[in-house]
Amino acid sequence: MTGYWLMKSEPDECSIDDALAAPDATVPWTGVRSYQARNFMRDAMQVGDGVLFYHSSCPEPGIVGIARVASGTRADPTQFDPKSPYYDAASPKDKPRWLLLDVQALKKTRLLSLPELRATPALADLLVLRRGNRLSITPVDAVHWRLIDKMLA
Repeated sequence: MTGYWLMKSEPDECSIDDALAAPDATVPWTGVRSYQARNFMRDAMQVGDGVLFYHSSCPEPGIVGIARVASGTRADPTQFDPKSPYYDAASPKDKPRWLLLDVQALKKTRLLSLPELRATPALADLLVLRRGNRLSITPVDAVHWRLIDKMLA
């Protein structure tokens, strides 16, 4: 793995269990509607990069699994579907605004909760812990990745 990422998913939309149950334990990461998160996918994420699978907007948010980036980017079809909550009428089909990539779940872990992450001084710089951070995809430093991996062991 060359890069590391934290990717948030609402468990009602796609949980770690859903990802593990998908064919090849791989799911398309649809619905990203932040330009910064889209740019991370388009410009920085590489096949094989490590992913901390994070459940958000739920009673106990936190890291729940380890995954990897399994594909390059392509157009997110939900932007063209008027029935989708991620529909974007302003996104042209010939130059799509929104992208997705595939994520392959590798394993479910114990819940590493947001309070537990916050209580670990060495993780103070982890972007998901910054006040006001709402990004669904954030880079993770290799030092933080290794520490979280040890915490999950």
